[in-house]
Amino acid sequence: MSYLDAILLGIIQGLTEFLPVSSSGHLVLVQELLGVKHSGVSFEVLVHVGTLLAVLIYFRRRIVELTRSLFSPEMHSERLMVGLLIVGTIPTYLAGLFLVSFFEEAFLNPVMTSVMLLVTGVILLSTRFVRKGNRSLNWLAALVMGIGQALAIMPGISRSGSTIAIGMLVGLNPSKAAEFSFLLAVPAIAGAVVLKSGDLMAIEHASTGPYVVGSVFAFVLGLVAVYAVLEIIRRGRFDYFAYYCFAVGALGLYLFI
Repeated sequence: MSYLDAILLGIIQGLTEFLPVSSSGHLVLVQELLGVKHSGVSFEVLVHVGTLLAVLIYFRRRIVELTRSLFSPEMHSERLMVGLLIVGTIPTYLAGLFLVSFFEEAFLNPVMTSVMLLVTGVILLSTRFVRKGNRSLNWLAALVMGIGQALAIMPGISRSGSTIAIGMLVGLNPSKAAEFSFLLAVPAIAGAVVLKSGDLMAIEHASTGPYVVGSVFAFVLGLVAVYAVLEIIRRGRFDYFAYYCFAVGALGLYLFI
């Protein structure tokens, strides 16, 4: 992989990781179009490190509060949130543990990725018909959102799109659903890095530089995307991304079938 390819893919990863359009789906399709040798989950995980840092920086105060609550029993609401994050992470952990080979193969299939982008479009469009809720986050909502995140390991299914949409469908305030979605990404991405650490160590020395550069670009653009998606959520225009996913998915089918 050249530096130019890595920069382009890092930019795509950073911009699309938190926008509800599937970063992994875009990486698969763009790599296919560019004729770049598929790096599979290894490159995917490394550029996710960049977007993980973006979340950690944006939500640093909230994350510090949650960490402090582990040692402060009086911080009831924060301790509850930690528990909800654990519940929401379990489906992703199980999917990554037992279905990793299936997901590895999916990263090589642009047609399947295109179909999954159409599915993401349907998920996003469904939020157009949901009234703005104000329910508190509970155990069931955390579990269902976690299942949505687990399914989003499949390229073409948007992690942020599926989790936020599910949160809205079960009655959560969109901003609260978005915050939980972003926080839920932290253990998921960190777990993916640990799970695939062996593959990362096996990356050829010649590929290390481009991979790191791609990760840096993913971090910078990821931070921009976090600000952007929260503003979009506040304006209530989440479903607009459905039409973009329909267009990209249809284009992918046209090009790769």
